[in-house]
Amino acid sequence: MSYWQEKIKIGNLIVPRFIGGPLDGITDSPFRKLVRHYSKDELLYGEMRHVSCVANDKGAKRALDFEQMERPFNYQVSANKIEFIQQACEKIMAAKVDCLDLNIGCPAKNVIKSGCGSALMADLPRLASLLAEFRKHLSIPFTVKIRAGFKEKNALDVARLIQDCGADAIAIHPRLQTQKFNGVPDYQLAGEVKKIITIPVLLSGGIVNWATAKRAYETTGVDGFLIGRGMWSKPWKLLELQEHAAGRVFKVTEEEILACSLAHLDNMLAYYGPHGLYAFRKHLPFYLKGKLSASALRGVLVTSSSVDQVKEGLRSFFSSEVIE
Repeated sequence: MSYWQEKIKIGNLIVPRFIGGPLDGITDSPFRKLVRHYSKDELLYGEMRHVSCVANDKGAKRALDFEQMERPFNYQVSANKIEFIQQACEKIMAAKVDCLDLNIGCPAKNVIKSGCGSALMADLPRLASLLAEFRKHLSIPFTVKIRAGFKEKNALDVARLIQDCGADAIAIHPRLQTQKFNGVPDYQLAGEVKKIITIPVLLSGGIVNWATAKRAYETTGVDGFLIGRGMWSKPWKLLELQEHAAGRVFKVTEEEILACSLAHLDNMLAYYGPHGLYAFRKHLPFYLKGKLSASALRGVLVTSSSVDQVKEGLRSFFSSEVIE
C-alpha cells in the first residue's frame, strides 16, 4: 500500500490523509453533510467556537448543533484563559465528538485582540497552561492548529511544547499571522516541524488539487493535509484528491454540480431557516462560473430574496452551453 492509501492515527482515531479543514462561515453543518455524500470516512473539522460560547450555550447559538452522520468530526475551539475549558470539554464529549482541536493559528484581528488564535504563539506560558487544562479534561484525541508564528517564526518551539503537553497531532499553516492568507506558505518550515516531533503533522494552506498535495508531501513529509479554501463549494474535493492519488480519473459533471448547489441550498434552509438563503449567497459565485451568463446571473441571484428564483436561476445556468 502506498503512502497515499495509508491512513493516519490520531490518538485512537484512524482516518484518511486528506481531511476537511475549518473555514469559518463555510464548512458548517449544511456543507459537511454534502461532503459526507462523497467522503464517508474522512475527518472533518468544524468552525471555530470560543470555549465560553460552548460552555454557556443553551442551544440557541447552535454551538454543538451537528448531525452524527458528520462524524468523524473534529470540533475546533479557541481559548484565552482556562476558565470554561472543563465545562466546554464535557459538553463537547457528551455530544459524541471524535476530536477536539485548539486553534492557535487564526489570524483574524478580533480573535488575536482577545488573546486567542495566533496571539497565543507569542505567549508560550499562557499557551502551556491552556494545553495542560485541555489535556486534563479530554478523553478523546486532542489536536492543535498553529501558524508559522505570530510576528516571528517560532513554530518549532511551539510544536515541541504542544507535543510535550500531550496533544495527539499538530496542523500547521506555515504563514505568519501578519501574512494572513497571502504569500507563499513556508513548506520547508512545516518539514522541519515534522522532523522534530513524533506525533502526526498535518499541513494546511495551498493544497487545492492532487499536484499541489504531491509537491507539498515531497517537500515536507507530513502525515496529512487539511483542505480548507480548496473545498469551498466543492464538497467532492476530498474524494477527488483520493481518486487522483490512486491514479484514477475523477470528473464532476454539470448535472452533479447543479444537484450539489440545490442540495446545499436546501441544507442551508433546513439548518438556518429563512436566513439560510442569505447565508447561501457566499457560495453562489463558486457554483456560478465558467459561462458567459455567469456574471449577469450572479448579480441577480446574490440579491434575490426568492428561493424559487435562485433555484430556477441555477437550473437555467447549468442548462446553458455557452462557455467562457
